[in-house]
Amino acid sequence: MPVSRRSLFAAGGGIALSGALGALFTGRAGAMRQSTGYGPLLPDPRGLLDLPAGFSYRVLSRAGEPLRSGEGTVPANCDGMAAFGAGGGRVRLVRNHENRTTAALRVPAVKGLTYDPEALGGCTALELDASGAVTGERVALAGTAVNCAGGRTPWNTWLSCEETEDRAGTSGYTKDHGYVFEVDPADPHRSGAVPLTAMGRFAHEAVAVDPYRGIVYETEDAFTEPFGLFYRFLPERPLGGRGSLRAGGALEALRVPGVADLSVVDEPGAEFPVEWVPVPDPSAAGTAIRLQDFGPGGITHAQKLEGSYWGGDGVHFVSSYARSREGAGADHHGQVWFYDPLRARLRLDVLFGPATDIQLPGDSPDNICLAPDGGLMVCEDGGGAQYVFGVTVGGEVYPVARNADDIGPAGAPEWGEFAGVTFSPDGRTMYVSAYAPGTTFAVTGPWH
Repeated sequence: MPVSRRSLFAAGGGIALSGALGALFTGRAGAMRQSTGYGPLLPDPRGLLDLPAGFSYRVLSRAGEPLRSGEGTVPANCDGMAAFGAGGGRVRLVRNHENRTTAALRVPAVKGLTYDPEALGGCTALELDASGAVTGERVALAGTAVNCAGGRTPWNTWLSCEETEDRAGTSGYTKDHGYVFEVDPADPHRSGAVPLTAMGRFAHEAVAVDPYRGIVYETEDAFTEPFGLFYRFLPERPLGGRGSLRAGGALEALRVPGVADLSVVDEPGAEFPVEWVPVPDPSAAGTAIRLQDFGPGGITHAQKLEGSYWGGDGVHFVSSYARSREGAGADHHGQVWFYDPLRARLRLDVLFGPATDIQLPGDSPDNICLAPDGGLMVCEDGGGAQYVFGVTVGGEVYPVARNADDIGPAGAPEWGEFAGVTFSPDGRTMYVSAYAPGTTFAVTGPWH
């Protein structure tokens, strides 16, 4: 598609965007002034969620409260999420819980849904009626570890990703971890707790499924060297429906010839031909995948590969940041890449400049989703105030929500990151969670 470049800059920092923003997000102060969006955010009298005038929220679930199923309490560390239609205006939400070994509120172990009884992470599922009221909340997957993001499938299941490489015998675990698990929101027992081992064992972040070819794209979140890779999984049974990914397939990693580290690319609109290289050992039985030998051409790494989604004719994925002091080839505060499978080309769509004010948008983009107006919603995961930002197809940035729930000690305010932003099938409700203290919101209002 044609690329018309546009740059938005403020003092000391900036963002550069390629054209055709089926891609992402956000500017510095200058972009904020240009955008109208829904207007300024108003302080929430309840101190939970600041929204524009005309918008309201409902708290659907909060960590520590009883699960409606009676299986235990709502787990902590809410992360990736997706919404599925259930007929008659009803909605099912599937929500990850990124619990590590120290989590105070684990996902309760439930028979038939538990992979490793010593692991504390997993997913919960909420049922909402046509009015948006919660009618059910239950465990959907348990006994997994550090369930970060994931992605939905064309057959309306959720792929939940473990962001860890811990093996059985470490951290108290009884089984190996670092897998993707399929979750059926309609009946979790139909999917069970089966690791999709052929999709690789590594620190998974997010997935995006090509709805035409069935290829699954996967990001690896590694913030220390060696950094993560961008993968594609070629299923034996593409688009085969629930359970079909268990049939296996081939795992490959992205190589950009001549580019060992994506952080060094600083020209939005720059395009590169790519190669896909078979992963020598997807099980990482002896060596982590990103350390394996990919042959004379090596492989292409990137720091903090996070959110991913399918939009239009390709897949978008995020590098939240890169820091040369940690081994990256260059510094940035966020990149958004677009891979075009028909042309086998990779393009840098968005580059975030040096941050000068952590209160402004542009600090470590993470989870992303398509908005009802065709633009994007972006969860911020950086320091200071935490926002959900919208971005129009024209590249204008506007604030949608700000976390007002101060969880820091007295005199040192702190706000949890946002995660799991997603919309109801009819586009009338935005669902999003505050990672800590673990609160899931439904936001309604005059969406464009």
